[in-house]
Amino acid sequence: MTGTTGTPETHKGHPALECRGLTKTYHSTEPPTKVLNGIDLSVGKGEFLAVMGASGSGKSTLLYSISGMDRPTDGSVRLEGRDLTSLDDAEMSRVRLTRMGFVFQQAYFLENLNIRDNILLPALKAVPRGDRAGRDAAVARVDALMERFGIAHVRRHGITEVSGGQLQRASICRALACGPSVLFADEPTGALNSAMSTEVMDALTDVHREGATLVMVTHAPACAARADRVIYLRDGAVVESRHLGPWSAETAQRREDDLLTWLRGLGF
Repeated sequence: MTGTTGTPETHKGHPALECRGLTKTYHSTEPPTKVLNGIDLSVGKGEFLAVMGASGSGKSTLLYSISGMDRPTDGSVRLEGRDLTSLDDAEMSRVRLTRMGFVFQQAYFLENLNIRDNILLPALKAVPRGDRAGRDAAVARVDALMERFGIAHVRRHGITEVSGGQLQRASICRALACGPSVLFADEPTGALNSAMSTEVMDALTDVHREGATLVMVTHAPACAARADRVIYLRDGAVVESRHLGPWSAETAQRREDDLLTWLRGLGF
């Protein structure tokens, strides 16, 4: 494991996602609150990046800004070379639906739909009206994802009839249903016990191993230790970065211990 300073935000290889000079200031407070302070960040295609930092450091704001869920005050964000900051709201919504996937701490599923229909809903929304072949493909893709992540047997269950781990695996299925370029995860294990956290991180690790680009905000060193690279935010800026290399179960505890030592040195 190696640490880097100076230009910690860069990643070698063709970037799937990059931002330059990213700032976010909330003018609803007096004085205005600057949450992101000119961040430059590149995420390589197929990279698993973990974002860490103390509460209030700007982690979730960074994720929301680079994913188009919130508009940055200044700077640019590019997804596969496309400038997202130039898009209007409708165009950005379409990009989020078709090119991005999201896993949050809470699942945000609809209570009146069963697990399968909750996963299927965005996949069908992405299909042009009248495209029966596209609709059939979306249904087949969702059923395959549910089988892959071990929740096919609860497809007809309501969202209150499954475990937290099953619900988060359903969130991962929903996030992957449209074949996104980048998967964003915001504290995906924050509401889970240790066993369920491991279950969810195993699923995300499998997704990454198959080539997915993943950006995850987390407070948990055990989760961050799964990543290829960890960046540390302080006062809305990237202050340190650590490249971890490929994860394996055999090296998991050593990686976590080394990462925790590094984080403590940063005041985590």
